[in-house]
Amino acid sequence: MKVDEVIPQRAMHSRVVQICRDLVSTPSVNPEGDPGTDKTGELACAEYAADFCRHLGAEVVLEEVLPGRPNIIARFLSDAPGKPRVLLGPHTDTVSVGGMTIEPFGAEVRDGRIYGRGACDTKGTMAAMLAALEELGSSVSGLGAEITFAGFMGEETGQWGSRHFAKHHPGYAFGLVGEPTGCAVVHTHKGSWWPRLSTSGVAVHGSQPERGENAILKMLPVLGALDGPFRRLLASPEFRHPVLGDSTLNIGVIRGGTRTNIVPDACTVNLDIRFTPAIYKEGLDGMLAGFLDDQGFGGSVKLHHDRICAPLDTPADNPFVLKAAAAGHGLTGATWFCDALCLAEAGIPSVAAGPGDIAQAHTIDEWVSIAALDEGVAFYRRFLESL
Repeated sequence: MKVDEVIPQRAMHSRVVQICRDLVSTPSVNPEGDPGTDKTGELACAEYAADFCRHLGAEVVLEEVLPGRPNIIARFLSDAPGKPRVLLGPHTDTVSVGGMTIEPFGAEVRDGRIYGRGACDTKGTMAAMLAALEELGSSVSGLGAEITFAGFMGEETGQWGSRHFAKHHPGYAFGLVGEPTGCAVVHTHKGSWWPRLSTSGVAVHGSQPERGENAILKMLPVLGALDGPFRRLLASPEFRHPVLGDSTLNIGVIRGGTRTNIVPDACTVNLDIRFTPAIYKEGLDGMLAGFLDDQGFGGSVKLHHDRICAPLDTPADNPFVLKAAAAGHGLTGATWFCDALCLAEAGIPSVAAGPGDIAQAHTIDEWVSIAALDEGVAFYRRFLESL
């Protein structure tokens, strides 16, 4: 079958399943942290998408962002100059496969679902985008916008791929990032900050704790203050967002001590703060530093700053946002962070939308339903045809 032939719906049903299974069975685990496998990196997945898009007639490059870890960028040429440039951008990496109860790369089809790491997040959205482009065939050139498909590496840790793309490829009018949203359009999401707090002590023999200084005990009142008054500060009415609600705090990791019989001389706590645009404007790092000082912890607790990821707040009345919302299930917000923010920060108005349910992302038996994939193909095609 030629690419520009009309593909019947029944055939397309099996086609998007085939593409998704191909992608799931191609390991692309993010190597950061504990990947749970030696099959890491996005290269093979990027090469699959590159070959697919070349077959559709796109100009394709693999643009290395980190060693052996490229973005795949496929530009579909337009039949007329001057059209706005629109980006379709899923990510090619997945989270760790450690602890999974299914074969991570088996791409098993069972009970109307495809199982495997990335099936939901985000190889399902990638498969639906590619299938929609294949359905459209040569008519892509006649759309009301020039289309680029970009598979971003490194979204799960660092967002290296989308940041690199946004820096080196300006001039896009809109970005539609592939995430499992049930085809609702996420135009706003909370920001993310993972700061670390530390206390220091003096290590001595555990049988004489009075001779030392216990760093864990120093941290305990700090945790109480974070869980109480600081959490309430984050949830103050003036910081509440009409879609996102209140900012949240999670005390995610605590480490202290080396042995039971040694008074710990160090304790660290890792925080996960998800915050609204109003908190971001207030200055979250300054809020936390000021809170620690006001509570009397300024001299005993050290705040280690990590990169603050801003919230996404693409205007709901943006014409492309309205077209995407009409093609899918309206507008919504999210508590999670994605590549759309990295594009938006660089001046590309962006949203996230695609088939699947975020509740299945990162799970031990990750899956996406075939019905959702079919819906995703139709959603992306309606959006593209509305441009």
